[in-house]
Amino acid sequence: MNVDLPAAYWLGLLTSVVLPVLVGLVTTRVTSAGLKATLLLALSAATGFVIEYAGPHDAGYSVGTAAVLALVSFGTGVLTHFGFWKPVGVAGRAQDSFAKAA
Repeated sequence: MNVDLPAAYWLGLLTSVVLPVLVGLVTTRVTSAGLKATLLLALSAATGFVIEYAGPHDAGYSVGTAAVLALVSFGTGVLTHFGFWKPVGVAGRAQDSFAKAA
């Protein structure tokens, strides 16, 4: 089985892995978890729709595909946050560095 995805989709997946760190950079430790999750969801939705717009299409832009890409982006962001960024301490350090800069 060969996986042949366009470069735009691989870029979207890579962006999804980095989104939780971006959310940590623009929020503080006292920001509620619900607001952080909402921000991650909004950024994931934007990523999904932009990636679908940038990807090569024979049949044109598909809102359904963009919605699926947004869900995959959000799921990837949540999983990488709890499975990778939080355990190694990157999430906390990102918020600490922003607090020092402000």
